[in-house]
Amino acid sequence: MPRSCRPVHLPDPFPMPEPEPVAGCDVCAALAEQRAVARSVGDRTTVIDRNIEMRRHPHVRNAKS
Repeated sequence: MPRSCRPVHLPDPFPMPEPEPVAGCDVCAALAEQRAVARSVGDRTTVIDRNIEMRRHPHVRNAKS
């Protein structure tokens, strides 16, 4: 018997803002470019993956004394 219901799409209850690339970081710049290309072709999965990578990418922070 065929199903008569349609898929349900639930919004993310806690949407996070997209990370901004750190100035001068080549890795962040590359991830931001890949994210922009993915968004332009409608590849939401890759957009999310690049956001996660950008958030997890370590940066050396200068400690102020």
